[in-house]
Amino acid sequence: MAPQAVLAQAPSPTPALPGLRLLGSATLPAGLMVDGTRVGGLSGLDYDPATRKWLLVSDDRSQHAPARVYTATLDLDADGLHGVTFTGMRVLRQADGTPYPDPWRYLWAGGDVPDWEAVRWDPLAPGFWLAGEGDRALGLPPGIVRMSPAGQLQAQLPTLPGFGVHRLRIQGPRRNLAFEGLTFTPDGQSLWVGMEGPLAQDGPAPTPDEGGWARFTRIDREGGMLAQVAYPVDPIPARPAHGRHADNGVSEILALDATRLLVLERAAVQPADGPMRNFLRLYLADLSTGSDVRGQERLRPGAFTPVTKQLVLDLTTLDTRLDNLEGMAWGPRLPNGNATLVMVSDDNFNASQVTLFLAFEVREESRNEPGRSGAGSAGPPASPP
Repeated sequence: MAPQAVLAQAPSPTPALPGLRLLGSATLPAGLMVDGTRVGGLSGLDYDPATRKWLLVSDDRSQHAPARVYTATLDLDADGLHGVTFTGMRVLRQADGTPYPDPWRYLWAGGDVPDWEAVRWDPLAPGFWLAGEGDRALGLPPGIVRMSPAGQLQAQLPTLPGFGVHRLRIQGPRRNLAFEGLTFTPDGQSLWVGMEGPLAQDGPAPTPDEGGWARFTRIDREGGMLAQVAYPVDPIPARPAHGRHADNGVSEILALDATRLLVLERAAVQPADGPMRNFLRLYLADLSTGSDVRGQERLRPGAFTPVTKQLVLDLTTLDTRLDNLEGMAWGPRLPNGNATLVMVSDDNFNASQVTLFLAFEVREESRNEPGRSGAGSAGPPASPP
C-alpha cells in the first residue's frame, strides 16, 4: 500500500522552536487535604484567564476518594513560581448524579470506572472536558466526556473506531496506554486526543531498542473523527535493572497553533533499588507532515507517513527535581508579553513521589500568532488576561 496523502494545510513560514526558561517550581506538602480529600494523582491541568483559576484533575479511580477535580491559583510572575493555593474540590458525577464508582463497586452497580488523564476548560461554553483511559480488564474503552461547571456528565462521546476493547482479540488500547493527552484546536471547534502508546494492532510498546507509534486523533465536538496521524514515540532512554520495569509514552499534548502540538514524553526506568528514574522530553510535532491514517486498521511499515517532531527541551538537563510529569497547560502571559507554560506531576499516591509544579517562560524568536480559544487552553493567549 502506498503512503496516504499528507494532511493538507495552507503554506506558512517555518517558525523557530519555542525557547523555554524555567521560572521556578513548587512542591505540594505530602498528604495535603482539600475539602476532606487527599490531593494526589494529578494527571492534567488547565488555566482560565477569565477567572485566573486553574483546574486540575486527579486520576484517582474513586479508591482514595470519589473521582474529582480541584481548582487552584498559582502565584506566578517573571521572577518565579512562588506558591500554589488550592481553592476547592468538585466531585465528578455521572449523568444520574451519582459519583463515579471504584472498580469493585462497578462490578455490581455498573456505571463507568474513572481514570481521568487530561482536562481542558471548554473554550466555547461553560464547563470542561476530560479524557480517560478506560479499563481493558473490565471491558471499558478509553473515552472523552463533557462536564458541567459543577462536574456532572453532560455528554459521553462515542468510542472512536479502532479504540474499542476486545477481551479475546489482540486489538485496541493496551492497559494503561490509552488516552493520555487532550487539547482544543485554536478555534475551539475540535480537539486532538493523544494515545500514550501504540494500539495493540499497531505494534509493540516502546522498548530500549525501539520506539512505537501513538495515534493522535482530531475529533469534532460531537466525537466525529476528522483526522488521525501517527506520532513516533521514542525508545525507552535507559535500560532497567534485571527484572525491573521501564516504559516510555506520551503524557500530554498541547496545541501551539492550528498545525503544531507540544508533546510531553515521559519515561520511567526502575533501577535495582530505589525509586523510578524519570526521563522527560518536550517535543514540537508538526501535524501537517503526517498522512491521515483514519482508514488504516493497523499501522504497517511503508503504508503511512508519521508526523515529524523536534526536541524543544530535555527536562533532565534542568537544575531542578523532576517527577512523573503528566499535565501541561498554557498559563497567564507575563508583563513582557511572553506566554507561560506550566506542568504538574502525578505522584501516584506514592510516598516516594511528590506533586511537583514547573513553570516556564516561553520565548520565540519567530512564530505564527497562536490562537486564543476562549478559556485559553488551545494556545498561548493573544493578550495578557
